[in-house]
Amino acid sequence: MSIKKNGVDQQLIRDLAGILNDTNLTEIEVELGDLKVRVSRQAQAVHAVAAPLAAAAPVAAAAAQPATAAGVTDVSKNAVPSPMVGTAYLAPSPDAKAFIEVGQKVKEGQTLLIIEAMKTMNQIPSPRAGTVTAILIEDAQPVEYGMPLVVLE
Repeated sequence: MSIKKNGVDQQLIRDLAGILNDTNLTEIEVELGDLKVRVSRQAQAVHAVAAPLAAAAPVAAAAAQPATAAGVTDVSKNAVPSPMVGTAYLAPSPDAKAFIEVGQKVKEGQTLLIIEAMKTMNQIPSPRAGTVTAILIEDAQPVEYGMPLVVLE
């Protein structure tokens, strides 16, 4: 029997968390009608997120907004969002120079960083020319879809 609270099937979340533990996966996402459930594990904790599909949108965390000389940068307007879930790397290899640095001017299409997803390295190009005013992630950090990565002015 399913236990439902606020329209979310808690047994489904428990079952998905059990699958994570049994298979050593780090994330499972399931769509049931207009409900999208994602269960992910980081370190030893298991986290569950459930939201209607219509409400799914990229989120820019206010805490991630870097301060600049002129005040606070509008991350939501100038940030380059992650196009996928994966692990972000700021350089092509651990001993190589980073693709970008704060203050550097970049051209449209220039590689900003790479995201490893399903053992594939995906280059993330700059969507426009500009100056890198902030790098919002650390090297080898897990990233989510829509998460702000780099701020371009």
